[in-house]
Amino acid sequence: MKKTPVFIFSAILTSASLYAIGENRPIIQTKYTADPAPIVINDTIFLYTSHDEDDAQAYGFKMKNWLLFTSTDMLNWTDNGAVASLEDFKWYDGDNGAWAIQVVERNGKYYMYCPIHGHGIGVLVSDSPYGPFKDPIGKPLVWQREHWDDIDPTVFIDDDGQAYMYWGNPNLYCIKLNNDMISYSGEIMKMPHIDDYQEGPWFYKRNGHYYLAFASTCCPEGIGYAMSDSPTGPWTYKGHIMDHTPRTRGNHPGIIDYKGKSYVFGQSYDILRIETQDHHERRNVEAAEMHYNSDGTIQEVVYWRDAPLNQIHFHNPYQKTEAETMAWGYGLKVKKTDLRTSVLTNINNGETLTVAGVDFGKGAKKFSAAIASEKEGNAIEIHLDSENGPIVGILEVKPGKTSDKFSLQSCKVKGAKGVHDLVFKFIGTQSDSDLMEIDYWQFK
Repeated sequence: MKKTPVFIFSAILTSASLYAIGENRPIIQTKYTADPAPIVINDTIFLYTSHDEDDAQAYGFKMKNWLLFTSTDMLNWTDNGAVASLEDFKWYDGDNGAWAIQVVERNGKYYMYCPIHGHGIGVLVSDSPYGPFKDPIGKPLVWQREHWDDIDPTVFIDDDGQAYMYWGNPNLYCIKLNNDMISYSGEIMKMPHIDDYQEGPWFYKRNGHYYLAFASTCCPEGIGYAMSDSPTGPWTYKGHIMDHTPRTRGNHPGIIDYKGKSYVFGQSYDILRIETQDHHERRNVEAAEMHYNSDGTIQEVVYWRDAPLNQIHFHNPYQKTEAETMAWGYGLKVKKTDLRTSVLTNINNGETLTVAGVDFGKGAKKFSAAIASEKEGNAIEIHLDSENGPIVGILEVKPGKTSDKFSLQSCKVKGAKGVHDLVFKFIGTQSDSDLMEIDYWQFK
């Protein structure tokens, strides 16, 4: 029986070689993402995030929408694009302030709780976790106008059906949501201060214990947590899930159990550090496996890069795979074309895309991809294990009449057997950029 691999980063770009063999790396690289909010729906992790724009500057957040990524193996993530934005709140006329959200499901509907910095917390609802999300109340759910504490909502529905929402920086607040999930009863409760609490609470229950994880006091921030026997406290501070270190700077936890394991999500500036040591508010989502002690307390997790992330199951290359599914794709971008369709774009000469842990079984014979290209002389090299690994096929891309007209193009494959990381290397002339766009791919 083959051992499930730990994703090992090899130098995909010269500038990315700051990652050593065996180090974990940010799970999303095609966009700057922050404030992870994972939820398990059926057999899939839906990871909602906030979105730092590529041109966000130092000490100035630039955030306009909320994104969705999905995975079933923890290493390969599919970019589903933006699923909601500030424009969905007609009562807000600004173009910035789309901060940390959380999505919960109740009675077949999906509720997204959205802070709009300085304008309270709104709520959106959808019949699908992919959206579209719409504003059912046309106003903030919560807005304490006397201060700017109303950020970072977290919502949990208890076993008895009562739903709670916690939020706040630097103070912590709580309300009891009604069954409709878009209104609340009673007063806003201001909670007693928890040691080391800063912001970004994440509220959940496990094995009879209530947990409140949070970004711990800046700066740098870690991830702290408290426990209680009641959904409204009192809360007892228990220490750190991830301690303060100079590498953490900012953090924001999201915690789930998935396929028999527990995971903590957070954020770092490690993708930005590939490009510059200067500080800009451009963050990236991270994840690590997390373990509990017998009394329910949490074992401390080392910093993201030092905590290798195991793949849960191998990827099946014989199923249709969206091109925006990857374990690593630094430099590439994803463009959303409609509600459920995205394509891989901004593909430049020499760039690569890695899909981790692909099981070719007894061997693949053919590779096909839906490609749009206007340029002659482009190709996709298909490598095993790294961009310098064996080439098992080369797809010479045929140009189409328009950049948005996708055609299914194929090449023969030889030597793709067993389990390997799959690396696509995109080839054009040295000066070429935007070589092609890819919708999906499949082996046979």
